[in-house]
Amino acid sequence: MSVVTVPEKTSAATAVRRGARRPRAIVLNLVAVAIGLAGWTLLSSVGVQGLPGPVEVAARAGELTLDGTLLQDVLASLRRVLLGFALGTLLAIPVGFLMGWYGTARGLLEPYVQFFRTIPPLAIIPLAIVLMGIGEVPKVFVIFLAAFLSSVVATFQGVVGVDSTLINAARVLGASDRVIFLKVVVPASTPFILVGMRIGLGSAWGTLVAAELIAAQEGLGFRMQQAQLYYDLSTIFVGLIAIGVLGLVMDRLLLLTERRLTGWQERR
Repeated sequence: MSVVTVPEKTSAATAVRRGARRPRAIVLNLVAVAIGLAGWTLLSSVGVQGLPGPVEVAARAGELTLDGTLLQDVLASLRRVLLGFALGTLLAIPVGFLMGWYGTARGLLEPYVQFFRTIPPLAIIPLAIVLMGIGEVPKVFVIFLAAFLSSVVATFQGVVGVDSTLINAARVLGASDRVIFLKVVVPASTPFILVGMRIGLGSAWGTLVAAELIAAQEGLGFRMQQAQLYYDLSTIFVGLIAIGVLGLVMDRLLLLTERRLTGWQERR
């Protein structure tokens, strides 16, 4: 007869609680969406500044989908966001580890990180245009900067926030700095890194519309700016909803990754 240890019982109980919460969370999400649509319909029906209703926006989305415009814009914006976000994250993680693990690196890099954090990425656009032209490079660079600054601080905080008791215990057991870094610091910092990535992803999408001001010919931000000129509110709403849905899906994927990599953490 198999014996179930206490940690296994705890893990099983936690899994059961999480499984029980999921259907309720899904129902609440659907209720929230229904309430939002109902409120939107009510506001549009009373004629709030010509606000288009859900049916009108859905019809416009169908038109843009049929002629291929929406798909083209989505792919263009996704390419820019994914490239800028990936580059920003890939650079932010090693820089954050360097700042958190080595005091010299922290002293050299932290002033620049903190300095650029106080400058909105949108304020870099004029400089990016002058130095990089009006092609894809400045668009991706602005998004990269937004993602990098969010992720690097979270990674740095994760490293400096590692419990010193764990590090000292590993040293007492004879672990080298390399082993401590790989086996203690990296796993303990992973939750902070993933939270920073989620924040960086939101910053990347939040910067997209402004980045596509730089002589773009396609993209959701570009389409919304063109619609603004003609007071085409339906197209603006299609762009807003597309950005929100894409950002939400990507955030949920990151959240799923976080749960798989940090399953050892206790959650409410």
